[in-house]
Amino acid sequence: MQFDLGPDNRTDILRRSQSALIECFGRIVRPPDKRRSPEWVLVHGVIGAQTKTAASNASTDGLLAEFGSWERVAERSEDELEERLQRQSFPSVAAKRLKACLQAIIEERGSVSLADLSNLPLEQAMAWLETLPGVARKNSAGVMNASTFDRKAMVIDGHHRRIMQRMGLVPPKADTARTYDALMPIVPPEWSAADMDEHHLLLKKLGQTFCRPRAPQCEGCPVRNDCRTGS
Repeated sequence: MQFDLGPDNRTDILRRSQSALIECFGRIVRPPDKRRSPEWVLVHGVIGAQTKTAASNASTDGLLAEFGSWERVAERSEDELEERLQRQSFPSVAAKRLKACLQAIIEERGSVSLADLSNLPLEQAMAWLETLPGVARKNSAGVMNASTFDRKAMVIDGHHRRIMQRMGLVPPKADTARTYDALMPIVPPEWSAADMDEHHLLLKKLGQTFCRPRAPQCEGCPVRNDCRTGS
C-alpha cells in the first residue's frame, strides 16, 4: 500500500525563493523578441561553453548573418568556423562540436530543422537532442524552454546548480542532469514555462551577486532563510 505523504516541502521552498528573488531583483522576464528559433538556441548552446552570453549571442548571430543558413554553416571547414568563433573561450572546440552537431542533424533530417520537436513529448524531444554531438542537458532544456518552443523544462547552468546544492534541494555533488531530474518533480505545478525561465534567470542573478562560487555573501541574501549553507 502506498501512502500520500502530501506535497514536497521543497516545492514550497521554490515558491518562497521565487517571491524573495523577485522582491530583491525585480522581475526578469524574457521578452517575446528574445525567444529565438530552437535552431539558434541549439547553436548558441553548443558553442557557448564557459563563454559570456553576450559573446555567444554575437557569434551565433554572426554565423547566420554571414552564411545565411545553418546548412551553409555546416558546409564550412572546422578551420573556417574557428576563425569566426574567436569570441568563444574555446574556439577550436566550439568549431568542432558545431560542425559535428549540424552535420548529424542534416544526416538524419535532411536539413537543420527542429520544428517537429514541438510535437514530441518533452522528455522524448530532450532525449533526442542529447544524442547530438556537444548537446547535454542544459542545451536540450534551453532548446525546449528558452526558444520559441516555450516548453516546461528547467535550464540548469553552473549558478543554478551551485545554489540548489547549497540550499540542500539537490545532492551536494549533483551534475546538471541529476540536478534537473531532482528539481523537475518538485517544480510548483502552477508554474508556467515562463515562470521556470524566470526562476533560472533570477538564480543566475543571485549567483552573480550574493551566492558567488567563492566567498558567498550570505548576509543579505534573499533566500538565506531557506538555505542550509547560509542559515
